[in-house]
Amino acid sequence: MKRIGLLTSGGDASGMNAAIRAVVRTALYYGMEVYGIRRGYAGLIEDNMDEMDMRSVSNIVHRGGTMLRTARCMEMFTEEGQRKAAETLHRRGIEGLVVIGGDGSFHGAKILSEQYGIPTIGIPGTIDNDLAYTDYTLGFDTAVNTCIDAINKLRDTMESHERISVVEVMGRRCGDIALYAGITSGAEIIIVPEVPYDMDDVVMRIKRSRENGKHSNIIVVAEGVMSAEEFARRLQAVTEYSVRSTNIGHIQRGGSPSMADRMLAAQFGNKAVRLLKDGIGNRVVGIHKNEIIDMDIIEALSMEKKFNYELYETLRMISM
Repeated sequence: MKRIGLLTSGGDASGMNAAIRAVVRTALYYGMEVYGIRRGYAGLIEDNMDEMDMRSVSNIVHRGGTMLRTARCMEMFTEEGQRKAAETLHRRGIEGLVVIGGDGSFHGAKILSEQYGIPTIGIPGTIDNDLAYTDYTLGFDTAVNTCIDAINKLRDTMESHERISVVEVMGRRCGDIALYAGITSGAEIIIVPEVPYDMDDVVMRIKRSRENGKHSNIIVVAEGVMSAEEFARRLQAVTEYSVRSTNIGHIQRGGSPSMADRMLAAQFGNKAVRLLKDGIGNRVVGIHKNEIIDMDIIEALSMEKKFNYELYETLRMISM
């Protein structure tokens, strides 16, 4: 394989630029040409791409976002859009494609592999950590660290005013950001989509913590449950303590990637290119038990994400 394409698709995540760098430089090491496709599948359909070299990816390993830009392309869900994407690749002589994104992006990669015979490799780039086949996705660690920093600051002001802070974090229908950020920031309560919550239990735990000498509380709510504002409104109706809500928002997606995300990016990008070099496609790369793995994309997408209930119970034991 002598010429490959590379795109980022869906929501951006810190570490995408580091992965782009790893893909480009690994491909050049093996004597392959690399074309960077701008704005995800939209750019592929529109034939918006440029050849990349060593200098194209200089000074980006530490930057958040994606230098290739990204977009959610509804046209890629249509047969016509898929055909146009495949035609662009064939016309350009691109023999393989690396797709950095989440499950929606992987579905596009699967179609190009299965229906049009274009070897594709998926790199899991999403802060949500909602792909079942890999222990961690690119951008998750940085997003959690951003939440920890915000919660640390909120705790200072909540302690000063003896308030309850309800903090909303991202993750769609996956509660991993809330779980990991909540435990590592010392939150008293975590509300996630995977575990039904009982407001009476929340009130009881807050009351017990106050009786034990605490003057403030942090409650982390995953966006897939409800907004922080709505949860705070419901809680305020049944408690005597002052409640405030905060939505951390899209700063969770940006910022310089953590060491963990930079390392994953380097390993994922390198693995993806080595698979394409050997003519292997229709795969995704990931990490499992601290080993870099690859798996059939159909098998990976069919796996059901399992919530870490043991970790959730750990919070209940150590939070008060």
